[in-house]
Amino acid sequence: MKIGNVEINGYAALAPMAGVADRAFRELCVDFGAAYVVGEMVSSKGITYNSEKSFELLELSEKERPAAVQLFGFEPDVMANAAQFAMKYKPDIIDINMGCPVPKIAGNGSGAALMKDPELCGEIVKAVCSAVNVPVTVKIRKGWDKNSVNAVEVAQICEQSGAAAITVHGRTREQQYMPSADWSIIRKVNKAVSIPVIGNGDINTAEDAARMFEQTNCDLVMIGRGALGNPWIFREINSLIGFDRPSLPVSEAERITVLLRHIKMLCGYKGEDVGMREARKHSAWYFKGMPGAAELRRRAGTLKTFDDLIELCKSVSFCR
Repeated sequence: MKIGNVEINGYAALAPMAGVADRAFRELCVDFGAAYVVGEMVSSKGITYNSEKSFELLELSEKERPAAVQLFGFEPDVMANAAQFAMKYKPDIIDINMGCPVPKIAGNGSGAALMKDPELCGEIVKAVCSAVNVPVTVKIRKGWDKNSVNAVEVAQICEQSGAAAITVHGRTREQQYMPSADWSIIRKVNKAVSIPVIGNGDINTAEDAARMFEQTNCDLVMIGRGALGNPWIFREINSLIGFDRPSLPVSEAERITVLLRHIKMLCGYKGEDVGMREARKHSAWYFKGMPGAAELRRRAGTLKTFDDLIELCKSVSFCR
């Protein structure tokens, strides 16, 4: 598929998860077959205020392309200026967040709150498209709540305003991340627009991805929580869909090897202090389902140095 003039070679993309989809994790997922990645969302106001944190979130490496930066905000001119600034980091695509459900984002009129004002959604897309020379995409939800399911309307307005692709998460803002995602809304959006549609929500296995393609006819699937501690999901999807055969199960040894590689990259990019604080949650995700997982996760919560992680990994059964 193509998003504008950007070629996407594969079946699954990495979602823009705040606090997770950083450079280290994006590069790792690309190594395991992610066809496209979207960075953590960046505040358009933060860029305007010269926030160093915002600038750090915009950084992309050549190892993770094609890649998008994702912006959030509710003022068309501020979003346009932020997008123009973001071009200094050479993103392949600019993505606009219209789906984040968390109160500090949606409560301030950004993220999923934009879906309450479809015309404003269109104005933002039009302004950003006018400001940059790369494709502009939008990530939306099913709607704000059960009484305002308007993903089709918002998608059509965004397309008319210049969006090159739409990602649809099959839940309303009110539902956050529970219960099960409604994939039928992804299919409805796909039928209503002519630009590519990316399906998102409840893809935890390669089989889930195959079912989403079948049920929605979407052009690409986007993986969020299903990739946590599980970058192999991209390899598994590519194998099942691309080669029509399942990939081999991930061994304990490979799981530990990739965990160590991931955290070493993380510390290399962010320094050991920050990297190891973030390593605690990542380690817990990698340990999920392993023998003694509860105790491993408990000990992961106390990690302070990379050597601590090495010692913890030595206690895993395959190392004994």
